[in-house]
Amino acid sequence: METKRSFEAGLPPTKKGPVLSIRPMAEEDLEEVLRIERASFPQPWSRENYRREMAQPFSLYVVAEDGEGVVGYAGMWLVLDEAHVTTLAVDPRKRGRGIGSRLLDHLEGEARRRGAATMLLEVRPSNRPALALYEKKGFSLWGRRRKYYSDNQEDALLLGKVLGP
Repeated sequence: METKRSFEAGLPPTKKGPVLSIRPMAEEDLEEVLRIERASFPQPWSRENYRREMAQPFSLYVVAEDGEGVVGYAGMWLVLDEAHVTTLAVDPRKRGRGIGSRLLDHLEGEARRRGAATMLLEVRPSNRPALALYEKKGFSLWGRRRKYYSDNQEDALLLGKVLGP
């Protein structure tokens, strides 16, 4: 099984860093993924959550690596003609370098390649950096999920975009 194969070998350097590669997430990545997860979210997923997600036939989970190891990750579900972004995070020490943007571009490319017509995600209204990224990438407000986040009852904004041909 070629879990280390890069989808995008030789990507040019990010804004402030070395060459970035994006490849499928593998079991051996989970320690670094979980470190970033705990630093990024108030309700982090567990190792078992990631194992279950990675095993689903309708899911795609990837990691971004620079010369120092895993610096970000993202995942989505592909169900019928809809791509639903389930997670996206970048190591706090590496933020502001275009890594999140590259991960989102990668997911969108895979969604298009696999026939998705739309792409959706939920985000906290308080997560200003994520909102700025999603707006820059063409997402717009499609709805609101009331009291979506159980840690503080914060709503989730449902963002979406139509993926053209």
